[in-house]
Amino acid sequence: MSSSVSTSSLPRVLRPFSGAQYRRLVFGLMLALFSDGVWTVTVVWQVIEIGGGPGQVSLASGLAATGMVISTLFGGVLADRVSQRSIIVGLEIVKMIAFGMVAICALTGVLTLPIVVIAAILGGITTGMYYPAYSALLPAIVEPAQLQAANGIEGIARPVLFQAVGPMVAGAVISVAAPAQASIIAAIASVGAALCYLLMRPVAVRRDPATLRGPVVRSVLTDLAEGFVYMWRTPWLWATLFFATVLVLATMGPIEVLIPFALRERVNGGAGDHSLVLAAFGVGAAASSFVFASIPMPRRYLTLMFGIWSLSSVPLVLMGVAEHTWVFIVAGFLTGILYDGPMVLWGTLLQRRVPPALLGRVASLDFFVSVVLMPVSMALVAPVSHAIGVTTTFVLCGLIPVPVAVGFYLAARLWRDEVAHPLTDEAQAVAAAVVHDEMTGAAFVEPNTVEPDAVVSQEDRDDPPAAP
Repeated sequence: MSSSVSTSSLPRVLRPFSGAQYRRLVFGLMLALFSDGVWTVTVVWQVIEIGGGPGQVSLASGLAATGMVISTLFGGVLADRVSQRSIIVGLEIVKMIAFGMVAICALTGVLTLPIVVIAAILGGITTGMYYPAYSALLPAIVEPAQLQAANGIEGIARPVLFQAVGPMVAGAVISVAAPAQASIIAAIASVGAALCYLLMRPVAVRRDPATLRGPVVRSVLTDLAEGFVYMWRTPWLWATLFFATVLVLATMGPIEVLIPFALRERVNGGAGDHSLVLAAFGVGAAASSFVFASIPMPRRYLTLMFGIWSLSSVPLVLMGVAEHTWVFIVAGFLTGILYDGPMVLWGTLLQRRVPPALLGRVASLDFFVSVVLMPVSMALVAPVSHAIGVTTTFVLCGLIPVPVAVGFYLAARLWRDEVAHPLTDEAQAVAAAVVHDEMTGAAFVEPNTVEPDAVVSQEDRDDPPAAP
């Protein structure tokens, strides 16, 4: 009882840290994100140092992205079949070997472009496989009521460590030494992450072993098919993923490609101005994640999530008409707030409503959607902007996702779905376990659980009960 009281007295965002398993997991996550942030900058400058140009940098980045996209779906299958803890330990070891190999070859003068490309591909593969394993592992060690805070902590750590601190450290080390030293730092951080995960107690896979029998190839393909079938049969899932494809297609190209050119043409800006816009995006993302980690799960969580995401592209309109650097910075900050904040609700929604045996595969579908259209968006935005102009491109990309979000929200009838499947603290209290006296013969119900969608009838979806 004293432990419970102590935990409840903590701010909501800090409650997951009361568990030793989570502390080890999140410290490992932070080191892994830092390692990836350092490597993101290091690989570019390592290619340049050995004489590569834009084409060689593009080759390494493109193959890394391809490895990430291809690996994520199979990473989801793996996360539903073997220990997720073992997966993330193995991924950090692979990163350590890849980054260390680049550093050693560079220091000994034998580094070549193929070696860097192989390391980049391995880095992409580990990124693609990490998210499904982490997403499936988190609800196995964190109470359902603390999942939103745990996802918010990830939302804070990602922009701070991956997008800011890691690249800053890499840039500083490269400027005073060389990319090889930065690669060593990335490798050491991966070792630290692996050690944190190894200190965790083993976590069993939450799946019936009988479902894993049969020929490996056929079993893997069946697992993939089950993930897609579950998506098609789950309205809130396909509505969100389909909308996400449109949002990524509309926004990633302008954010990644057009902002530097718009800054140069409108305000005579350079790399410093561009970095300020990206930093503002990261600050907004971290601040929004902190807010969502600190509040209870909203009663209308799907409505709130879609409502905010439907507006997340609108700041691009500001960038389309901006004539001052500060307007770009404000727009970047607003984009970070609107884009990343709902991710906290989304991650919690996946982990609390998807059956545990399917969570790795569903999380991999989510990650796949997030990354597969990024290169397409970046490839399309340049010719589109040449054809209709930079301003018009920004404006259209900022406005198109709004009606698309409304359309998917209405098509999936999400306002009914969230009432039928409440995730609020009050709903959890109603569903809490009550252990009756053995004389009554009543069954024990596990506390803090919500039945997964797989066991909810279609009638419940279409005609939800009144809100509690």
